[in-house]
Amino acid sequence: MAAVVETLDQHYGAKEIKAYIPKATQRGFLYALLLFLLFLGGYATFLVAGRTKIKKGPMVNKMKLTNLPPPPAQTEAAPPPPPLAAGPAARAGTPVPVPDALVAPDVKDFANVDEISRASTTGGDGSDTGYLGLASDVDTEVREEEADPYAFVPVEKEPYIDIKDLQRKVVYPDLAKRAGIEGKVNIRVLVGKNGVPKKHIIESTDSDLLNDAAIRAVMSSVFTPAIQNNQPIDCWVSIPIVFRLR
Repeated sequence: MAAVVETLDQHYGAKEIKAYIPKATQRGFLYALLLFLLFLGGYATFLVAGRTKIKKGPMVNKMKLTNLPPPPAQTEAAPPPPPLAAGPAARAGTPVPVPDALVAPDVKDFANVDEISRASTTGGDGSDTGYLGLASDVDTEVREEEADPYAFVPVEKEPYIDIKDLQRKVVYPDLAKRAGIEGKVNIRVLVGKNGVPKKHIIESTDSDLLNDAAIRAVMSSVFTPAIQNNQPIDCWVSIPIVFRLR
């Protein structure tokens, strides 16, 4: 056993280990330095390749307003002076009244504003036919403003119609009859001075299928007009039309 230990000491003694450690340390340092240089070179190559892929934009020339050059000089020629007017210069003065005896007979009668507005540019025989050639006795229709459908109008008698006779005039719509639709339609009617309906408003309805029949019956009827101060006037009145299947 002692001989074996002595043999190992001869081959792997402290002397050999001390000689191996510096060489191994130097070799490891060189390997580490080589790896570091390879890594650093690869990183530098990656940066260079990335910069080449970036597209460069247009060059921008930055300039401060204080460094701007002066504006170019105006080289346009001045406009020529206006031409001189031929003839004597105009003179202003105060008009002098002329006595009536010195005024010529054909200029004594001047047209007024109304006659000038009716004058013809093509001439004529002197007969006045009214404004724009219309006769002065033309009948003009004066339209009265229609009252508010729900405004209060004081009257002695309101428009009247026999509701029973009006109901007999109503033609029941076939579509509503087949569908079994019943109901009532309230119509607001403007009765004219002559008793003829002029306008209508659907106030309420139980079905739109009944509206047209109710409107036709009301608008084709003749009412007794409203009376105000013993005179017929236009007046609104509400009329109910009832639809019942028998």
